[in-house]
Amino acid sequence: MKKLAPLWGAGIGLLLAIPLTAVTYLINQLTAWPFPPFTLFDWFSRILPGDILTFGIDLMIDSLRLLGGAEAVSNAKTAEQLMAVSMFLTGSAIAGAIFFLLMRLIGKSNWLIGIAAGILFAAPLVWMNRQVNGDRYSLILVVGWFGAAFIVWGIALSWVFRRLWGMETAVSAPETSSDDTRTVERIDRRKFLIRLGASTAGITVVGGGISAFLAQQERQQQAAQLAARGALTTNITSFPNDNDPVIPAPGTRAEYTPIEDHYSVFLRTEPSIIEEADWILPITGMVDNPQMLTLANIRNNYPAHSQFVTLSCISGRIGTTLISTTEWTGVSAQDLLADVGIHPDAKYLDITSEDGFHESVALELINNDPRIMFCYDWDGQPLPKDHGFPLRIWIPDRYGMKQPKWITGIEVTDEYRQGYWVERNWSETAQVKTTSVIDTVAVDNIIEKGLQHLVPIGGIAWAGDRQISKVEVRVDGGDWQEADLRTPLSETTWVIWRYDWPFVDG
Repeated sequence: MKKLAPLWGAGIGLLLAIPLTAVTYLINQLTAWPFPPFTLFDWFSRILPGDILTFGIDLMIDSLRLLGGAEAVSNAKTAEQLMAVSMFLTGSAIAGAIFFLLMRLIGKSNWLIGIAAGILFAAPLVWMNRQVNGDRYSLILVVGWFGAAFIVWGIALSWVFRRLWGMETAVSAPETSSDDTRTVERIDRRKFLIRLGASTAGITVVGGGISAFLAQQERQQQAAQLAARGALTTNITSFPNDNDPVIPAPGTRAEYTPIEDHYSVFLRTEPSIIEEADWILPITGMVDNPQMLTLANIRNNYPAHSQFVTLSCISGRIGTTLISTTEWTGVSAQDLLADVGIHPDAKYLDITSEDGFHESVALELINNDPRIMFCYDWDGQPLPKDHGFPLRIWIPDRYGMKQPKWITGIEVTDEYRQGYWVERNWSETAQVKTTSVIDTVAVDNIIEKGLQHLVPIGGIAWAGDRQISKVEVRVDGGDWQEADLRTPLSETTWVIWRYDWPFVDG
């Protein structure tokens, strides 16, 4: 064991980290306290160079598409969470290897050393949590929570080392031990490891099982809330294009995305949660009348504007579900800013979000486009908490990477600050690119028209607010044929297209 101390340490560190992960996740589910693996992953994702981060995101999305098709991309956040747990377990194994190696060199270990090891593990995670989550959690809470969790881990690691080191000492002492004694010691070590493994497995199963149950309960509650939202939004009983003669081909995605299906992308491994009672929006900087607005102030004191909007993610690939359409309602950015008295030499809004996201929006752009809004409703109801509640911005013709949600501050300034993703070498303009997607070739819904057999083909086309004037379809290298376009819900939504292909047998 002496020469293999780091390997033993890595194995024991990993073994003990598995139940630690299960228990800390259970506490996270019960109390919403920070989950150490997510803290670690979120911190690393923010310090990685932009090119490496982009490569990782692209690799993950492409892998999900390869494994599960376009719809599997919606599971990217689950993949991130699994990566976070894997990273944490790997770090625990490395820490265990270092601990065992040092203890072998020192020649002893006790519970005080275990406490010190736990503190050394917890301290950087406390700092990382502060960097990632800011004031979201009390510093005293995080220090106490992380400290307690990792001190227990450190003491357990020290205790296991003492047991194994003591057994090895007995085994390697021929002058005081007979062969039979050494054999018994080896058996005892084997029994100890089996019992240790069984204990950690038991804790993991119990903690993980309860956590899974609580997570399932939360998902069911969210589903019920979304169902209730659906029942409440029956006031949207008609759409601007209800009488359009073009009917979507069977299998085409819904023209109006149900809220529960609307794509969601956010910085952290978990979405931000803001309670309305705790939220105030400061508008500061180069203004004559700084404001501190509640959501009620914004709702009640400014005219509401509604717009059917398609929003897409710049990381999405053609055909994925990282694009959705719903009705947005909010206050015009022009109206909101009119009351603060912006200085003539001001040029930008520096908008910050609860999750650390930030973006600069040019005042010239806002002044030239009254459609830009600070949105508080989707689908006639308050923004879902995991989609940016209480406030997010909408800027036409831009990908989601330029549109902060969970907004916590607006500063009017004359200095341009690169946005979060622009700092990581992403597009500075992020203008939506023209795309067209085939959603369906409805071979099970063939239409007989005289002697012809028509196969409905359909999908979406999207070009931001530049709109779509034509979609053409070509089959097997034949001539390009113009598809029928359904009138869009607005000039800022996708277009549903359909082409009935005259199929010929053979």
